[in-house]
Amino acid sequence: MFKIYFKTTWRSLVKDKFYTLLNIGGITLGLTIGLLILLWVQNEFSFDNFHKKGKDIYRLENMVGTGSSRQIWTSTVAPIGLMGKNEIPAVKEVTRLSYNRFYAIYKYRDKIFQERNTAFTDPSLFSMFDFKLIKGDTANPFPQYNSIVLTESTAKKYFGDEDPIGKIISADTKTNLIVSGVIKDIPKNSSINQDMFLSMKLMEKVMYAGDKSGKNLDNDFIEFSYDTYLLLQPGVSLKTLSKEFRQIHLRNKADDVDVEYLLQPLSKMHLYRADGSDGGISTVRMFILIALVILLIACINYVNLSTARSMLRAKEVSVRKIIGASRLQLFLQFIIETTLLFIIAATLAIIIVYLLLPVFSMVSGQQLVINFTDYHIWLLMLITIVSTLIISSIYPALLLSSFKPLKVLNGKLSSKINGALFRKILVVGQFVFSIVLIAGTIIITNQLNYIRSKQLGYDKDHVFTFNSVNMSTHFDAVKNDLMKQPGVVDVSWADNNIVDIGSQTGNNTWDGKENGETLMLNTLAVEKGFIPFFKMQMAAGNNFTGAVADSNHFILNETAVKVARIKDPIGKRFKLWDTEGTIIGVVKDFYFASMRQKIQPAILYYQPKTYGQIYIKTTGKDAQKAIAAAKREWKEYNQPFPFSYAFLDDTFNRLYQSEDRTDTLFNIF
Repeated sequence: MFKIYFKTTWRSLVKDKFYTLLNIGGITLGLTIGLLILLWVQNEFSFDNFHKKGKDIYRLENMVGTGSSRQIWTSTVAPIGLMGKNEIPAVKEVTRLSYNRFYAIYKYRDKIFQERNTAFTDPSLFSMFDFKLIKGDTANPFPQYNSIVLTESTAKKYFGDEDPIGKIISADTKTNLIVSGVIKDIPKNSSINQDMFLSMKLMEKVMYAGDKSGKNLDNDFIEFSYDTYLLLQPGVSLKTLSKEFRQIHLRNKADDVDVEYLLQPLSKMHLYRADGSDGGISTVRMFILIALVILLIACINYVNLSTARSMLRAKEVSVRKIIGASRLQLFLQFIIETTLLFIIAATLAIIIVYLLLPVFSMVSGQQLVINFTDYHIWLLMLITIVSTLIISSIYPALLLSSFKPLKVLNGKLSSKINGALFRKILVVGQFVFSIVLIAGTIIITNQLNYIRSKQLGYDKDHVFTFNSVNMSTHFDAVKNDLMKQPGVVDVSWADNNIVDIGSQTGNNTWDGKENGETLMLNTLAVEKGFIPFFKMQMAAGNNFTGAVADSNHFILNETAVKVARIKDPIGKRFKLWDTEGTIIGVVKDFYFASMRQKIQPAILYYQPKTYGQIYIKTTGKDAQKAIAAAKREWKEYNQPFPFSYAFLDDTFNRLYQSEDRTDTLFNIF
């Protein structure tokens, strides 16, 4: 019987080629876009899910500050994890990672590379997570304090086909690193994605060199710069555990009364924040909705075309009923007809998705692949195709199999009015969905245009920046040389990038500070010309003059003054870390982070020895001459390190890469 159904179906499809091609094209397009989006969604949900112990791994995070400056820090202090392991039975294992800010240039023989994606870590990283060593000892990955573990592709970059074990890499020409292990390249859907791992013992040696206070990684409760991961016993109470970690912290540093601890499941790190708020999940949900809407539009297209052609097939159905075909048989006939059409469309869609995936990966910023050995891929495709098939096929099959033969042959089609009304509802639905999608695209585009055109509180046009390395102590000489070069308008210096400062502290006091209050400040060390260089506006007081007394002077932004409730701030006492000083100025608020968050409190202080970031303003048309001049200065002080720079416009745009990609994907879909 089914053989006859398929024969009849094939004849029907071939008979009306235009209708068949139109339906196949519509369904293929809908399935292609739906599958591409859902593959992207699946990739987002797959982050960090490949670790066997992943369901019991948590990142220890901090809630710091009080009032409006309260915020979540994903990193914490170095000793807390190990202390927790020693004191809390629920903690089975701990490992730490800390961003490498001590070394940037790595050399092997005549090969020199600038590596930014490196970190210090504990040996337990390789036993807790599934970053298996293909060379080296998992039980002892860092046999010496200066051992280093590389990814497979990084090892090949340095050593080619040579055995990397035992080879020596020079870091910043001052530290020799011995390769002790190689791991397989880390998957792109991993939150931990470094190319090089150095020993935490080396970090301790470098960080506390010359420190006579006895501070080390076992007792430093000041530096919040360690991502701490815990392997916990199953079923533990996270609330109880958070309180226990807070008690340990307060026992060692009693004045951190505002510090709280949070535990973030590894599987949720990519899309959620530790307090459960949105960390990207809203974008994923939005694209799930878009995929469903596009698939629904494809279904509506098919239903509309099928019901619109119902009058053409009414006599065919009536004749079949007269010669004995039951409604169930006709229903199955039309279901099989739709199924065959969907099989063709689904096959084409899978082929197109496979061909488009490299381009889609580039646009979306993810490395998406279709692994046909992964049952999740087949399950995703099966659910998408079958659900779309069911939605598309049921109503047309019911409608076509319901015709009354005598009424049809007499020219009376009772279901015609109902079918027309239903088609109108579907068409209106299509327009509603389309208008919502188009409106969403326009809104996102307008938001990005607003970000690009909004006044930031400083002038970043035609400014490029680079790290000074060994030039810090020669600022005046470097500036004098550069100011003589064509294309250079001005030169300034700071300890961080103004586009995304990143450094924060709560170690401050002022007159009027309440007991238990902590003001989280973004800190930026600058030279006297920094504020005029960026054309920043003073709301009150004066800029630094470069005098010796400026080392005890501070400039706050308007938000800091408001949050700290400082009235008439000029001349008021302020203490930052161990420096007692006075407020000499208030700078108007400026954006020094992503516009996703409101402007936070900030403080500018004068400390020439900490400068690390050089800024050069160019004329625009002679920018290349200015870059060439900067490169010559670089070579004089930083040979043989490679020169690397970035324009602030590019750095600013990178803050909004995810929004740009969302906008691009919205427009495409």
